Amino acid sequence: MRIESCGVLVVAAVLALTSPSAAVNQSSAKPAQPARSKGGGDAAIAKVLADIKAKDTGQLSISEEDGRFLRVMIASKGAKRGLEIGGASGYSAIWMGQAMRMTGGRLTTIEFDPVRSKQLADNIKRAALTDVVEVISGDAFEHIPKLQGTFDFVFLDAWKKDYKRFFDLVFPRLDARGLFLAHNVVNKRSEMGDFLDVIQRNPSLWTSIVAPSGEGISLSWKR
Repeated sequence: MRIESCGVLVVAAVLALTSPSAAVNQSSAKPAQPARSKGGGDAAIAKVLADIKAKDTGQLSISEEDGRFLRVMIASKGAKRGLEIGGASGYSAIWMGQAMRMTGGRLTTIEFDPVRSKQLADNIKRAALTDVVEVISGDAFEHIPKLQGTFDFVFLDAWKKDYKRFFDLVFPRLDARGLFLAHNVVNKRSEMGDFLDVIQRNPSLWTSIVAPSGEGISLSWKR
């Protein structure tokens, strides 16, 4: 498997060109204003993120670099219907939630472990993102079929050996031009060979592997 090295801004620019929002007349567009949370702004969110990292002794959260990458991907695409499988304590959901607020979208995040799912819900509340992030506690294999509609952005960071099962479950509900991202595809690639094979061989996908922080994220665009 070839790992393609590319900057966040380069990937974001490509995605922006493939999204409907790219048609906006650049000469008349107003400069975008940074999103602010209802709970005190960027500083308040930064504090919640730092607190999560400080308590993450099991190192279940994604890196800050990966969080920034996810935020840029959602914002550049203009995603509005996001799904996260494996929310842990909410670090990644907070990064994605900031972008969903900017796009006017919503994110559903599912965490299996009851202790972590409570932490997830509490941290989303602390970050004042409950209006854009829905937290579901329980088995994602049971809850995803109950969700309504389709998705235009999916982030998978659950049990690695289940990656292909989750892909098979969600892919039919991924919109055309939707994005399917999965974490740890470099540092834990040996645990998900069947998943990596299918996303690189599926004729309906364009897939690249990027590594903002070394752990690796697969980025698959549905044709």
